[in-house]
Amino acid sequence: MTIENISSTKAFGGWHKQYTHSSTALNCTMRFAIYLPPQAEQQNVPVLYWLSGLTCTDENFMQKAGAQRIAAELGIAIVAPDTSPRGEGVADDKDGAYDFGLGAGFYLNATKPPFAQHYKMYDYVVSELPAIIEAHFPVTNQRSISGHSMGGHGALTIALKNPNQYKSVSAFSPICNPMDCPWGIKAFRGYLGDDQQQWQQYDSCELMQNSQQFVPALVDIGTNDTFLDEQLKPHTLEKIAQLKEYPLELRMQPGYDHSYYFISTFIEQHLRFHANYLKIK
Repeated sequence: MTIENISSTKAFGGWHKQYTHSSTALNCTMRFAIYLPPQAEQQNVPVLYWLSGLTCTDENFMQKAGAQRIAAELGIAIVAPDTSPRGEGVADDKDGAYDFGLGAGFYLNATKPPFAQHYKMYDYVVSELPAIIEAHFPVTNQRSISGHSMGGHGALTIALKNPNQYKSVSAFSPICNPMDCPWGIKAFRGYLGDDQQQWQQYDSCELMQNSQQFVPALVDIGTNDTFLDEQLKPHTLEKIAQLKEYPLELRMQPGYDHSYYFISTFIEQHLRFHANYLKIK
């Protein structure tokens, strides 16, 4: 697999870099960002995969979250993919809406035409991207995963479906029960059709209800998040975690909203949470 470096910027002794490559899973050219901490010059380091939310690219988190300083201290690489396939011929929402199509891949494998041709973000994040990262960069196979909003949904579902591949999972403002919210219903119907058995494979509440192996989880949500009750539904997930005795810490943060101001406030705590589970020498 050939990758092309398109930018390199030094930060906190390490390097933020962007790459493009031809994706087999998505059948298009994709871009991702990676932050390599200074420790990566002497040894292989573990990786935190970050999944962003609706309308975002690989750039939002890297530019706004302020994560590099702590990642440099802890010796953790951060990888941020784009949020959907892109390019000529990639299907989009017919009305150009922000919550479906380009920039809104929902980290699933679409089965409904025309989206099935390109929208295989689940396969990309779980299999193709880690293989690329581990082949081209000084990293170990120790992985954790995190994300925001739609990306929080992606992080939780991917960890729940692949407990042997991730040491820990965290999320900011995740869409916890997409089968029961407008964003999720629109995405699932558009990408997967009307078969709700397929929907269940990408719903954190359904997956946690049926989980047999546990991945330590941390979730932060702001009490002033305008999407809290209609779209996020964290208390549904919290109830299931309590019944399953799942190791989930869900924190409602007073006064915070859905923005990157919120993420930047608590990202250090999330990185230190993951460092507790990643094997860092």
